[in-house]
Amino acid sequence: MINYTKQPHAREYRLIFKNVDREGWDPSIDCYMRDGGYDDLKKAFTMAPKDITEEVKKSGLRGRGGAGFPTGMKWTFIPPNNTKPVYLICNGDESEPGTFKDRYILHQDPHQLVEGMVISCFAVGAKVAYIYIREEFPEAALIVERAIEEARAHNFLGKNVLGSGVDVEIYVHRGAGAYICGEETGLIESLEGKRPYPRIKPPYFPAALGLYMCPTIVNNVESLCHVKHIIRMGGDEYAKLGVARNTGTRILCVSGDVKLPGYFEVEVGKITMRELLYDMCGGPKDGREFKAVIPGGSSSKILKCNEVFKLKNPDGTTKDLDFWDIQMDFDTLAACGSMAGSGGVIVLDNTRKMSWVLNNLNAFYAHESCGQCTPCREGSTWMKKISDRLVEGTASPSDIETLESVAYQIDGRTICAFGEASSWPVEAIIGKFRDELLADTKASNEALPHNPEEEAQRRFLQPV
Repeated sequence: MINYTKQPHAREYRLIFKNVDREGWDPSIDCYMRDGGYDDLKKAFTMAPKDITEEVKKSGLRGRGGAGFPTGMKWTFIPPNNTKPVYLICNGDESEPGTFKDRYILHQDPHQLVEGMVISCFAVGAKVAYIYIREEFPEAALIVERAIEEARAHNFLGKNVLGSGVDVEIYVHRGAGAYICGEETGLIESLEGKRPYPRIKPPYFPAALGLYMCPTIVNNVESLCHVKHIIRMGGDEYAKLGVARNTGTRILCVSGDVKLPGYFEVEVGKITMRELLYDMCGGPKDGREFKAVIPGGSSSKILKCNEVFKLKNPDGTTKDLDFWDIQMDFDTLAACGSMAGSGGVIVLDNTRKMSWVLNNLNAFYAHESCGQCTPCREGSTWMKKISDRLVEGTASPSDIETLESVAYQIDGRTICAFGEASSWPVEAIIGKFRDELLADTKASNEALPHNPEEEAQRRFLQPV
């Protein structure tokens, strides 16, 4: 028996994380069933598949993996005249820097995910589902595999689930630790045993042409867990949580320069940036001040803590919104020029040099590019090399302009969103901290060679 003692914050609304760090809780099926586990699956089997989909649509659930696309709408994209097998894939390749929520579900409450997946399989007509787990979660893979076997032994999986006539199998597939496999079509290519090069959309929208060129629904771990709660509560009741167009709860992962980093499950849009960072995370470390926040994982654009944003009202007028009053929901963060993303809130205080932050991000994306698209393959490496010079003190002012130019040349010119993921942090940091970056440059560095080849060439061209 694993005994966890961490208590939820008073401002939290625990739904998905109800059992995470719960005292006396363990990931076994016996513990899960004592708490009402799989009752929602039994209820789902009394419903028609289309009615389950309709409840998910009513709930307003938006994907918790990053894009925030409506889950129920995604399910309806399967061609109505389809004759091929349908697959469901759970994206457990949690690889966005700053995000650490799904691993807690996999480790501590795997049956919640299994139950949500079986319900989802029934709704979309999938007989086979895969849980794609990143290589860095070896213990999670073992725990989930054990949960799958337990569920199968209780007839919640396999042939004729609960005597319903429905067959559902779930398999765990472990990735190799590549960030690009978090992109749904790159994940599908990897699952097929190929190099994870993302596919062009259109025509390869997974709901039409996914795994083995069959209709495939790809959902995030957290998203699939919400399905069982929607069935229990009903779509209309679930939609009362959160705010309009941003319903339910979501898990925010706060890391960086706060006194109390960690995960917090809150109603979407019911918590402001001030409440999150001060009330729930204890404020900045002693003697420091908050400087900036990356609100949705490393690929989301950075926001300065002293910014005021001009937002449009429904009637066409505008209003000013202070950074600290930003509601933590998809639409408000998008209106402020960033995104909610995967919920990874990275906090930076006034001790952080932005040239170091920029270089840290560039190094990650240069390493993780799959290399399929030239702008991304070459550009991410160029950006890393330029920001290397910034932190080494060998950059010139023109390097900032070059870096910004490279970022804009990547943005929107790649097959998948990795190009934007690598360029948006650069665009935002230069746009908001240009003076600070320029302070780390010297005009005299203009004459320095930028690489060994250039240095050799200059020596060769020197007059004798």
